[in-house]
Amino acid sequence: MTARPTPSLVELYDQSLVARRDQAAVEYDRADGGTGSLTFGELDERSNRLAQLICSRGLKQGDRLAFYLVNRIEIVDLWIACVKLGVIVVPINVLYKEREIRHIVNDAEPVAVVTTAAQKGEFPADVKCWDIDELTASAIGMPNKRPRTELRAESPAALVYTSGTTGASKGAVLTHGNFAANARAVAESWKITSDDRYLAALPLFHVHGLGNGIQTWLAVGCHMKLVPRFEYATAAALFEAYKPTLFFGVPTMYVRLLDVPDDRARGIGQTARLFVSGSAPLPAHVHDAFRAKYGQMILERYGMTETLMNAGNPYDGERRPGTVGLPFPNVSIRILAEDGREVGVDETGEVFVRGPNVCDGYWRRPDATAAAFVDGWFRTGDIGKCAADGYITLEGRRSDLIISGGFNIYPREIEELLLEQPGVREATVVGAADKLRGEVPVAYVVADSSLDVAAVLAHLRTQLASFKIPRGIVRVDSLPRTALGKVQKHLLPPPQ
Repeated sequence: MTARPTPSLVELYDQSLVARRDQAAVEYDRADGGTGSLTFGELDERSNRLAQLICSRGLKQGDRLAFYLVNRIEIVDLWIACVKLGVIVVPINVLYKEREIRHIVNDAEPVAVVTTAAQKGEFPADVKCWDIDELTASAIGMPNKRPRTELRAESPAALVYTSGTTGASKGAVLTHGNFAANARAVAESWKITSDDRYLAALPLFHVHGLGNGIQTWLAVGCHMKLVPRFEYATAAALFEAYKPTLFFGVPTMYVRLLDVPDDRARGIGQTARLFVSGSAPLPAHVHDAFRAKYGQMILERYGMTETLMNAGNPYDGERRPGTVGLPFPNVSIRILAEDGREVGVDETGEVFVRGPNVCDGYWRRPDATAAAFVDGWFRTGDIGKCAADGYITLEGRRSDLIISGGFNIYPREIEELLLEQPGVREATVVGAADKLRGEVPVAYVVADSSLDVAAVLAHLRTQLASFKIPRGIVRVDSLPRTALGKVQKHLLPPPQ
């Protein structure tokens, strides 16, 4: 297949913002508890006014602007405005605490962080914060004039932070071309059109919700319902009221949806045509149970912060549980042994990816960028194998990555914080199986008898996002190590 030229995102969005300007675009929850709605033309105008305001505050192409917000329509306004200006967006996970936020802010050096008045307290005093409500109100009085910015596929659109095995967070530079190519591939592979109805419950600070959901919606011009978060207690009623044809989720969401009564689940499944799962492995038993309850086979796919979408099970054809399917359009995948040779059928090796979806490297980290690319191929760090018919199965990470409810957790970050605590001499963190979240972190420590485990956990909660907090701290006399001192995590006793 020959790749089509990849446009800037403005060109892609105009297929909806301009060509469908009078069409209903989005329904969303307002702060006052009501429901709002906008056409694509209104989205275009709102983002133009916001872009003019941002520009009046001194931001120019190439500058960074961060946001720290739960899902709300103003994130969409901010994203489109920044895309039009060529300003680079830096999403920050709203579960992050001051320690994690400071690293991202120091590294990306955004002009400001857009957040709420209530959330400003999460930020160091020296970080400039803009109140999203004040920003939105001020934009109303600005002219409805689109900025004139020279944008290309190579223009950076976002810095999305991911962590390495050392726990040092790195900003993946995702370009207009990355997002545009990804949106086209998603729409083509899953047959998404303007006739669809997309229920957006994934957090927009994550590439799953921002890179797949928002970009594809803007590209094809379908209708979207944006909700602040996925809430199990109201999920069934939300599906029944909105009647989406599309839903993108993570395994934790699908586990929760299995609790919906059978008769309601069957009705939801008759309206929806596609449920997609990503960000973490989906257990085979969840596949089977969901199909029996909803009458729909979940489509599992494979993506990363640095590459957006790499592969997916086919829309038409076998959706094989336990696999991530076949490479996406214009994406090439190869699996290599440690010596660099391409492995054979069903032979395990490291997954390498090449295509217009792959990021432009890491922000101000030439060392990390050089290590991540081999002869133009991005090394994912994932271990996998490929069947004779092309289906790819992932078997784990080269690193010790823990994926909990769709969020990445790198043990080293938690280990270093544990080692800062009085009385802790050694520490290691591993992933333990969890029925709901897939995995959860568990810490093993060698510590003085006076160690107060409850106090340590209380301190960690002030320093780390909730999903990174160990679900238990196991005291051991020593950590099993190799002759070179590396902890042999597989030899640790199972947590009780």
